[in-house]
This record gives sequence, structure tokens and C-alpha cells, in this order.
Amino acid sequence: MKHKIFAGLVSAALAIAFGNCMFQTTENPATTTGADLLKRGEYLVNAVGCDDCHTPWTMTEHGPEPDKTRRFMGHPAAQPFEVTPEMVKLVSESQVAVFGPGNTAVAGPWGVSYSANLTPDDTGIGSWTEAQFIKAIREGKSKGLEGARPILPPMPWQMYRNFSDDDLKAIFAFLKSVQPMKNAVPNPKPLAAELTAK
Repeated sequence: MKHKIFAGLVSAALAIAFGNCMFQTTENPATTTGADLLKRGEYLVNAVGCDDCHTPWTMTEHGPEPDKTRRFMGHPAAQPFEVTPEMVKLVSESQVAVFGPGNTAVAGPWGVSYSANLTPDDTGIGSWTEAQFIKAIREGKSKGLEGARPILPPMPWQMYRNFSDDDLKAIFAFLKSVQPMKNAVPNPKPLAAELTAK
């Protein structure tokens, strides 16, 4: 009997000790502040390829690459995206998307959309709150505003909404730290509107 009680006590002690080890939390890098938070945000932004769509591309001797002098400015407002009747036919009939030469504008079955300015200028996310940024990514709402239009393709917010709040806060902090770039990105348009505007 004594052996059973002793074994039970040892088992209980081990279970408590093991449980404490299992549920003891360690500091998440994304919950830190200052330089570590920015470093985490930069790592995440680079890992998920935000430059691929939000930084205009330019041709180099190594092929097309994001132009880091215009990092995260979105589609350049002064750069037209020529939508032709042939492009509209291709997009409509084949259900494909056609990207512009800078990789920041795209025509698809949903219409024509432009990559947003992610810099902390007022034409970008300069006036956004952290809560707006999180809502934009979690719910696919333009500018993170209730009742706003949906964020359009090719922005993969449906995947990015799986980031933790801490990760999204780190990304937002990093984007708020980059060079502001004044660039009012055009509003999205239906394909037909692009043709009638010509």
C-alpha cells in the first residue's frame, strides 16, 4: 500500500513538474519593443515577399528586381497601366491576370487593381492605426475600415490573416519605420471603365 501511495505521489509530482515545463511561456520575439520589434517585422516582411508587389520592379543586368529606392511605394501614380481591348478579352475569356511591367498593377476578372503604398506617408499608411492594419489583414478590408471595399487580388490577405497579432504588430511597426514616399496610388477600376476612359 505504501508503495502505491509513494508511486502515486511521485507520479503527481512529475505530472505537475512536467505540466509547468510544458505551459511555461517564453518571450515571443514579436512582443518585444524597439529595435527587436523592428527586426522581427523586417524579417517577416522579407520572408513573405512584400517587395514582390508593393515595390516597383526595374530591369537590371540580373533580370527584373524590386527597385529599393522606391521601396513599398506601391504602384507609381504617374505610371499608366495600358489596358487594351485584347487584354480585356484575354482576361475575361481565359480568367487570367495580366501584370504591368513594374509588377504593381494587374488586370484580372475583378478589374484593374494597384499595389498599395505601404510607406508611412499620408498617401500610404501614415495615418493608419495598428488596429486598422490588423483589421485590413484579418478581414480583407481596404484601409482596415468598416464598410470599406474588399482588398482585391492579387493581395493574398487570406493567407496573411493567419499571422499572430504579435507578428502583424511587428510588420506594422517596421513599415512605419521605412522611408515615407509620397505616392497616391490610383483607385481600382472595372475593366470596362479602363477602356471607356481612353
